[in-house]
Amino acid sequence: MKFIDHQKVLQHTGPRRKLNKISKYLFFLATLLSLFVLAILLARILFQGFPYLDWQFLNSLPSRKPEKAGIYTALIGTMWLMAVVIPVTFILGVGTAIYLEEYAKKNRFNTFLQVNISNLAGVPSVVYGLLGLTIFARALHLGTSVLAAGLTMSLLILPVVIVSSQEAIRSVPKELKEASYAMGATKWQTIRTVVLPAALPGILTGSILAFSRGIGETAPLVVIGVPLFLAVLPSSFLDSFTALPMQIYNWTSRPQEEFHALAAAGIIVLLGMLIIMNSVAVWIRNKFQNRY
Repeated sequence: MKFIDHQKVLQHTGPRRKLNKISKYLFFLATLLSLFVLAILLARILFQGFPYLDWQFLNSLPSRKPEKAGIYTALIGTMWLMAVVIPVTFILGVGTAIYLEEYAKKNRFNTFLQVNISNLAGVPSVVYGLLGLTIFARALHLGTSVLAAGLTMSLLILPVVIVSSQEAIRSVPKELKEASYAMGATKWQTIRTVVLPAALPGILTGSILAFSRGIGETAPLVVIGVPLFLAVLPSSFLDSFTALPMQIYNWTSRPQEEFHALAAAGIIVLLGMLIIMNSVAVWIRNKFQNRY
């Protein structure tokens, strides 16, 4: 019968335990540093922009005079933009995910397609801006319209929606689908009545987080040529517009300190929209994560 020499065990595991403690404290310090920098940025934005955040700021048109400038056209323009992005991205993204998970055969072409969709999620946003400028703005002669910008933003977040929807569909228990087939349901009936209702919370969560990213993107709008200053509201999807990121970028490029404070107030509004959308995503996840 062999006895364990605890002293030798401690000699071998001691250095690794010390390394583990050191790594733990380093990661903890990195987390604290990140939170500290984030807290400083948020405190500076709130301190600088909160005094300018009132009803006049939200309901006024942009102006060259900082005391009269508002964010109304940018706010409405962002809503017009999302009115294109949300339905286009959701329909195409979920439809593509259903095809890849339920209908596509496991062959080299579909594997190649899946890998490229996953890789597209990491492509810089400025590349999508160049693509939108080439196809939508120039080839289709849509210019700087809401439709051109919305379709460009849809391309930007479409891979994220597809991947997250695939994961949600893949997580549906096979027993539910097999029970539906056993009852005589067709494949589409099973997808429509069993798979999609079960996967909908995950699909919505991933989609909302992707839409949140689309709201804050600036590079594609800059490449397309969306106006920095526009005092007219769009009346159709073919009209020019401006958005919150463009308005904030315009104010930060001005030399006057008052415009910088207005940019901080605009950032607070944008952060509020993002927090609301992300909170909805978290609520959906927590409410339905234990349903199946």
